Amino acid sequence: MRTPHIKTHHPAPSDGPAGERVPLSRNPYDELASLADNPLDDFLTEDRSAGPQDDAEEPWSPPNHRRGSRRRNRATGLPIVVRALAWVLTLACLITLADRWALLFAEHKASERLKDQLHLAAAPEVRIGGFPFLTQVAARRLDSVRVTVPDIPAHRVTLTQVTATADGIRIDGDGLTAVRGALVRRMHGQVLLSFADMNRELGASQVSFKAHGPGTVEARGALRLAGRDLRLRADARIHRNGERGIATSVGGMRLDIGDLATFRPGTGPSEGLHLTRGSARRLAREEEKIKAFLAVPEIVHRLGVPDGVVSAALRDEDKLHRLTGAPRFLHDLTRLNLVDAALAHPKLLERLGLDLSLLTALTKLTRPQIADRFSFSFQIPKPPAGALRLQGVRVAKDGIHADVRGTGLLLGH
Repeated sequence: MRTPHIKTHHPAPSDGPAGERVPLSRNPYDELASLADNPLDDFLTEDRSAGPQDDAEEPWSPPNHRRGSRRRNRATGLPIVVRALAWVLTLACLITLADRWALLFAEHKASERLKDQLHLAAAPEVRIGGFPFLTQVAARRLDSVRVTVPDIPAHRVTLTQVTATADGIRIDGDGLTAVRGALVRRMHGQVLLSFADMNRELGASQVSFKAHGPGTVEARGALRLAGRDLRLRADARIHRNGERGIATSVGGMRLDIGDLATFRPGTGPSEGLHLTRGSARRLAREEEKIKAFLAVPEIVHRLGVPDGVVSAALRDEDKLHRLTGAPRFLHDLTRLNLVDAALAHPKLLERLGLDLSLLTALTKLTRPQIADRFSFSFQIPKPPAGALRLQGVRVAKDGIHADVRGTGLLLGH
């Protein structure tokens, strides 16, 4: 079926008044097109039509692609640095652990060797100084070694502790497990003999020791003699015995028989059996006892009192009181040795409160027997090579201290 063709009639323009040519009516499609907005005109007139707030906007500039690439490179490179740092730290930790393990192994081996060489009951404590340790082994030289040895037997006593620090040590051997010995150029240390060990070994719970001056030890204890407990005192002076030994010289020994008398073994003027000052004062106040005392000629002669004065004092109480109350008389009475007089006059001994069996036992007690309870000595071991000597022996509050010095010591061969 054919669609009919419709012809559109466009009328021709006509002449208007006054000869003007009047246009024909417009095309409606053209009118519609003229009413529509022209986007090109809007785009061209956009800057001119913009308000004042648009002037504050940032002007356009081309993008900077280099800045973004720099950030991307830093971000991508950061994990590599972290991984590298982690590897370095891990490697450092492994090396440190290996160095410490080798150090502990060397200290253990050195401790066992010293225990065998010195015949010790317990292994000493060995501490090797310096870091790192493996580089020292490779150089066959140690910076320092500190050795602490407890409980070393030394004759009658046990040395509480011996501490030594060695410097400048050269190792003889190949590697850590093939060390044959060492040469110690310098060594210094200390020896301690504590009073607690002396009380346990020498005193046997009956004698105690304590400091009594820079170089003297005071010993106090008890001694049972003839059925009586006597207080025992002595002073032991500490001195060096050669280059490696310490010995004692015991003096000032005395046995106290309560508050009655004091016995000092020996034959000197201060030795023997003497009344204490308290017992001499009590004796002078008791008339019967002092008269019995003055009735013995040996005693009167030793006191140096004239016979006429003694005879008058025995007859007159006032003269007796004047004689026995004088300070000189009391002083001479305490210096009087009663051993010979008491043995010659047993009754006098009983009047004073002394037992004859006790006096007999005292006279048999010699100085060496008492000194043996307090005397001691010891020697530090002699090294296979080099010099080792004691210096600066002194008495402190906790015991006896001595400094040790050594040079050129050869160990382990």
